[in-house]
Amino acid sequence: MPAMLLLFALVGALSSQGQAMPREEKNRLMNQVVEMFDHAYQNYMDHAYPADELMPLTCRGRVRGLEPSRGDVDDALGKFSLTLIDTLDTLVLLNKTTEFEAAVRKVLSDVRLDNDIVVSVFETNIRVLGGLLGGHSMAMMLKEGGQHMQWYQDELLHMAKDLGLRLLPAFNTSSGLPYPRVNLKHGIWGPETRTGSETDTCTACAGTIILEFAALSRFTGDPVFEAHARRAMDFLWEKRQRNSNLVGTTINIHSGEWVRRDSGVGAGIDSYYEYLLKAYILLGDELFLQRFNIHYASIMKYISQPPLLLDVHIHKPLLPARTWMDSLLAFFPGLQVLKGDIRPAIETHEMLYQVTKKHNFLPEAFTTDFRVHWAQHPLRPEFAESTYFLYKATGDPYYLEAGRTILDNLNRFARVPCGFAAMKDVRTGSHEDRMDSFFLAEMFKYLFLLFAETEDLPFDVEDYVFTTEAHLLPLSLSTAPHSSSIPSNRTSEEELDDSNFDWTCPNTRLLFPDPAFPRNLREPIRSAVDKSCPRPAPYREPGMGRPPLRAQDFMANNPQHLELLRRMGVSLIHLKDGRVQLVQHATQAVSAVAAEDGVRFMQEMMELSSQQQKEQLPPRAIQIVSHPFFGRVVLTAGPAQFGTDLSKSSTGTRGFVTVAEPYSGCSEITNAEYLQGHIALLQRGQCMFAEKARHIQKAGAIGGIVVDDNEGSSSDTAPLFQMAGDGRSTDDITLPLLFLFHKEGNILLEALKEYREVEVLLSDKARDRAAIFKGVDVQEADEDCITEATTPTSFDPVGQSETTTVELDESAPEEVALTQEEVSPVGEDASSADEVKPPEEEGGPVDPAPPTQDRDSGRKEEPEGDTDSSSQSVDELLADWQEDLEAFQQMEKDEL
Repeated sequence: MPAMLLLFALVGALSSQGQAMPREEKNRLMNQVVEMFDHAYQNYMDHAYPADELMPLTCRGRVRGLEPSRGDVDDALGKFSLTLIDTLDTLVLLNKTTEFEAAVRKVLSDVRLDNDIVVSVFETNIRVLGGLLGGHSMAMMLKEGGQHMQWYQDELLHMAKDLGLRLLPAFNTSSGLPYPRVNLKHGIWGPETRTGSETDTCTACAGTIILEFAALSRFTGDPVFEAHARRAMDFLWEKRQRNSNLVGTTINIHSGEWVRRDSGVGAGIDSYYEYLLKAYILLGDELFLQRFNIHYASIMKYISQPPLLLDVHIHKPLLPARTWMDSLLAFFPGLQVLKGDIRPAIETHEMLYQVTKKHNFLPEAFTTDFRVHWAQHPLRPEFAESTYFLYKATGDPYYLEAGRTILDNLNRFARVPCGFAAMKDVRTGSHEDRMDSFFLAEMFKYLFLLFAETEDLPFDVEDYVFTTEAHLLPLSLSTAPHSSSIPSNRTSEEELDDSNFDWTCPNTRLLFPDPAFPRNLREPIRSAVDKSCPRPAPYREPGMGRPPLRAQDFMANNPQHLELLRRMGVSLIHLKDGRVQLVQHATQAVSAVAAEDGVRFMQEMMELSSQQQKEQLPPRAIQIVSHPFFGRVVLTAGPAQFGTDLSKSSTGTRGFVTVAEPYSGCSEITNAEYLQGHIALLQRGQCMFAEKARHIQKAGAIGGIVVDDNEGSSSDTAPLFQMAGDGRSTDDITLPLLFLFHKEGNILLEALKEYREVEVLLSDKARDRAAIFKGVDVQEADEDCITEATTPTSFDPVGQSETTTVELDESAPEEVALTQEEVSPVGEDASSADEVKPPEEEGGPVDPAPPTQDRDSGRKEEPEGDTDSSSQSVDELLADWQEDLEAFQQMEKDEL
């Protein structure tokens, strides 16, 4: 009989050298979590429902097809009120039984699952199917209590089975691995499905099915779901690299060949390992634990370099695959707690905590010396998850303080009037108009559990397992009826030794006889992050000699250099924006030695590119500080290479916004009396940026904001650039000038239209609201009544004739852009090519491109004629916004 699991019974056996947090303080923080959840949930219900997600900056719902496409990220949206379903069991955990009952009734009456829409199998499984099953588990628990949900007759379970049947066609492959996408109405086959042509999927996408599908089978008694999920898990296990016992990131769903052979514990693989261990916890099948332990031993041997977790190549696991880490690996310390391996969990968590304190949030990716690699932060919950599990295992109040830091940063930097906004750039504090459903599903669960006492919980969480989306599935499912005929590839006899079961449960007393030991583990890691350790020199085998071409010597227009690159298997791709991209295909090198030289060249080029980016000006922030925003809305802005350097200003430049006349700012300002002492709003085009700055400075403006005239442009999809000078001295320009793309500029225009008096702060990064409103009670300010605007605000953007863009700086050397895909040397098992793919396709975040320079002087007017020069009102601008969105979406499709 399979051994039953008690992995969740983690006894807090450690004490900290710090003082224990008083019960009253824990209770205050717990109540703060509930208040924050209410703020996010109620704004979703008020402004977004029945849309899938809330757009907290514009206070509306995100409806797929009506907003500009965000690529694979939008595959989570299926017009099935995603956020509401994802939040069901959170409502119960936070003791909101009445709201839960109302939410269930809304789901049953309003949500349809037969929409003609293509969705991600992975995201739909963990968020929607998991949400329905978690909601069903909570409804059954409440019904059995005899006071609530007495009317409930398994309706959520029926919806879950309907959805499961709609996902099943994706598993119709020779390997058993699911297609990455499925049409909810039409399945996979046929022209009406608009899917089914994909050949690759990520390991996590195929290996994060078993908990939800097995629970569905055991709740309903239909074994088909569990059978398909087990078959996919078996296939991934069979395809592991047998020498390293690691799996790659992307696999061909038909042939089983690894497409991307880099291996780690972050994006693309993460929850596959999580579901191996949790499948054992939920189902009691030792097979999953055996496989997990074999993988875990290899992770600790090759990937774990405490406190770092670095990707390697599955065929050459001693060869690093990248020099940065992504934020999704923050779940791993929590998984190590479940495994019982607490020391490395403490070390990695401490590294993540120090990076978080350095940047306020965990960047989507950061380098081995803890610099920002990808600056976004979509309010991910993985760090909070690991913090909770470490506190459960150790009882160390240090982790309560870590939780307090998470709460404070969310309220200080992410909270906006209509919810919580994702961070577009952790360096500047700028926001993105998104609040993903997982924020409500996961973040508030883990933070509430961190601060709650046992008596604060409506049920015993030890009776449940958390899915990767933090949905609650009862452990009693391990004894539920299920088919014993489910086929499975058993692990070979030589792998069934007792060592596979080592460290299954934590023994903190033996691990840490000294109560100060956890603190001693954390101290050196804290120092390492603070010091920003120097990078090690690239690895070089003895006797290989110097590479034939150094990155710092490379010139893209040198034929000899191009020939050397060809011999090393490196090719150049000329991008539309004038840059060139380097890609290495290891098997195209003339020899193994040349391929190794190519690897070294690419590593050097990455280092060089990183250094060059550090020399460029970082993005700036425009923070709206007037009512009703009070500093909560932050827009990402491009800097200028002239004028006031905001990074050297402790206060920034603060003032009311006034639209310049003419709107282009290319001639003498005619509304100087309104512009004096204000920040001028200008439109890009028709003259150089420096000329605009001189005109508004002469009119008495204290700063300027240039809005892109390319309708539909957004910092979400376009690289931020620096505004260059005009080729002569710009020392006479003393005010700050910042650049906004069209989408961000329209947020400012809409605020001007509605409130007329709009005050902003121009700075190098978002300022703490307490510092902005020093001496003012911010909470009191938030609740102030709306006052009438009295200062005249002139807005008359002239209907300028259409302009075209001409690049002037054609003589400038080409900019080299490296692919985010890492390179592999030639080897017996090397793939034919490491293809370059956008990070979204790999289940990871998008790497913002480095800033580009633009002198903005090539915008030429059309020939004069009967041009309508009448004013264009803000209403007309906003009325055209929907058309802009559709045009921009079509432009993205054309680009793809």
